[in-house]
Amino acid sequence: MRGDLEWGTVPRLVRSAAQRYGDREAVVEGRTRISYAELGERVEQAAAACIASGVEPGDRVAVWAPNTLDWIVSALGAVTAGAVLVPLNTRFKGAEAAYVLSRSRARLLFVTGTFLGTSYVASLRRATMEPPPGEGPGEGPLPALPHLEQVVVLSDDAPGGFRTWKDFLASGDGIDRAEVTARADAVESGSPSDIVFTSGTTGRPKGAIITHAQTLRCYDVWSELAGLREGDRYLIVNPFFHTFGYKAGIIACLMRGATMIPQPVFNVDTVLANIAAESISVLPGPPTLHQSLLDHPARDSHDLTALRLVVTGAAVVPLQLVERLRSELRIATVLTAYGLSESSGIATMCRRGDPDEVIAATSGRAIPDTELRIVTADGEEAPPGTPGEVMVRGHHVMQGYFEDPQETKKAITPDGWLRTGDVGVLDTEGNLRITDRIKDMFIVGGFNAYPAEIEQLLGLHPDIADVAVIGVPDPRLGEVGRAYVVRHPHSTLTADDVIAWSRREMANYKVPREIEFLPDLPRNASGKLVKGELRARVG
Repeated sequence: MRGDLEWGTVPRLVRSAAQRYGDREAVVEGRTRISYAELGERVEQAAAACIASGVEPGDRVAVWAPNTLDWIVSALGAVTAGAVLVPLNTRFKGAEAAYVLSRSRARLLFVTGTFLGTSYVASLRRATMEPPPGEGPGEGPLPALPHLEQVVVLSDDAPGGFRTWKDFLASGDGIDRAEVTARADAVESGSPSDIVFTSGTTGRPKGAIITHAQTLRCYDVWSELAGLREGDRYLIVNPFFHTFGYKAGIIACLMRGATMIPQPVFNVDTVLANIAAESISVLPGPPTLHQSLLDHPARDSHDLTALRLVVTGAAVVPLQLVERLRSELRIATVLTAYGLSESSGIATMCRRGDPDEVIAATSGRAIPDTELRIVTADGEEAPPGTPGEVMVRGHHVMQGYFEDPQETKKAITPDGWLRTGDVGVLDTEGNLRITDRIKDMFIVGGFNAYPAEIEQLLGLHPDIADVAVIGVPDPRLGEVGRAYVVRHPHSTLTADDVIAWSRREMANYKVPREIEFLPDLPRNASGKLVKGELRARVG
């Protein structure tokens, strides 16, 4: 089945899901339970309100909110009205959100009220009340963002100049549904469906443009390889602003008729309660999510027997984690995958039936109709077993960075290969093992040291719960490794213990010379390590 050919666009997918799955439960949020038919109606209502509010095809519409039913409805409503979705990271501060809103020239913003004790509205106002130097104030609610005409607060209350969600939806009552259908049908499969801004852990975020056809084709493939099926109950902990949450979550569920249970904040107690209460069968997420689930002292008091599918991904996935998910939780399918925003979030994936060693040690093989190669520093294709930059080419490669031809040219070669910036190794079967980011590699006395490889080895230590390695200057060797270690509870592990163990388990140039213990490692909302914060600790 080819999603891009069957449905063509996200608006048509939403309509098709409402027709095909009608009475089946679509979204569960607390006591609110809506069917696919009801979800279709709500999305049409939101699309009508977007049209009434002046949203034109191709306009950018942003959503800055946690995983909720309102996120799903507002985002799909905007896309159904022909807009291009711009999801904003919920970890952003006001200035960071303002940058993406300005950079994308978003015309409309849906924003949460107070979340985790922070008023996103107040944060944004503080960052955007002053117009840019040399410019007069805009006519919208935020003077520093002249293109942003309206801000809708996903709440019953909104400050002056902003609109409530209820008021916004009511504004669409005068729009005929035939007009909504016509607007949705006018969207073309090759048009942008969303602009996903990179996480910005290494600099200013850049917006990767992905089309409707790419979105649907990729997540039809993802759903097929994962084995997602009608009737599955999918706990979506991955944030919606990330491709893993929006596309491997919402879009995949719309394709297969699975029930979405969005969880706004990762909390292992809530995850356990949700799995038991809602008979969750599908739980994708980063390795840290599944590790905390396995290690929770109250795990055995919850009924987790419905769980059957886990998809995870990271440079380091401990073999022990895969084995424990299979043996202790009896999860039939555990898969790993690899992708980045610039490749529509997916490039490789394991297959059902792969051995545990392949699932833990690699990110699987290229997805269908995709080319994958490893290129050495001199531009030559590397043979199996030799590290180099991972490059991918295929239907999932972004159209480019939004209004940034220079960065696009750096990222995509003239013949269509995407430079990922990741270091990887292919085995003889075509399975990809990510060893690091190119920029993270450091050189110890002439030897290339890859932090992710060292982290994977250190992760085998029974007293280490989490670990990150960076290169730091050294007068004799040029650079050496410093490991930031999170101990397991009640562990008395010392720095000398870690170094002595490392000398027994890895080549000398890989052994960290410095160890620092931390209560936890800095991660962004997508679960990725933010190594910039660790580098900032280096004296």
